[in-house]
Parts: sequence; structure tokens; C-alpha cells
Amino acid sequence: MTFVLIKTIHIFAAFIYGGFLITDNLFLAKIKKSFDEEEHTKIRESFMKYVRKVVPPSLIVAVLTGLYLITQVYGPIGEEGLTRFQMLLSLKAFLGIWLGLRGFLQVYLKIQPLVFKSHVLPFAFVITIIFLSQFMYI
Repeated sequence: MTFVLIKTIHIFAAFIYGGFLITDNLFLAKIKKSFDEEEHTKIRESFMKYVRKVVPPSLIVAVLTGLYLITQVYGPIGEEGLTRFQMLLSLKAFLGIWLGLRGFLQVYLKIQPLVFKSHVLPFAFVITIIFLSQFMYI
């Protein structure tokens, strides 16, 4: 029962974070074309005011619950090495931990990333994680 509860929390937290990245990359970026710079800044800041309260904690929850879930499903490493499932899960975990560290450093410690300052790379990582999640069980 604990596994199902934590997996449900993990999925909701990941949806919140992924939903923000989708909205930011696919919709908010396009608003620039419809409004002048001042209006665009107001719109984006209005949106981000709420995002800053919900998205960073959701990302941290997604990473922490993901780490718990990994401990429950990873399994032992056989003599022949990692299984396909373990390799894909490891890659997924690496991307998730990278997102979590980047988010934590940026939001809570105010350390801005030196490169990849936009949300395009995190968006690509989230899409990759989604596909890895689907291919892990094949």
C-alpha cells in the first residue's frame, strides 16, 4: 500500500513539474509574439508568481519519491550485469536527479545555472523521462 501511495504522489508531483515545462516552452514562449515586451513581462510574471509557490516543491517531491521507488523496483544486479530495465531506470534516475539538483540549487540556494539557463533542456529531459518510463517495461 505504501508503494502505491508514494507512486501516486510521485506521478502527481511529476505532472505538476512537467506541466509547467510544457506550458512554459510551448505556450508562454509564444506569447512574446502577440504582446509587446512590457505586456509580455507582466503576463509572465503573473504566471510565475504562482509557479514559484508550487513547482519547486513538486520537483523536490518528485525526485525524493522517485528515489524511494527506485529502491523498491531496481532489484539485484545479476552476474551478466544490468538488465535493460535497470539500465533505463538508471538513466531515468540520473536525469531526474539532475533536474532536482538544478532546481534545488536555483530556487533554494539562488545559484543560477552557468549554462542552459532556459527551460528547454529540462523540458527535453522530462520528455526523455516520459519515454524511458514507457520503454522500461517492454
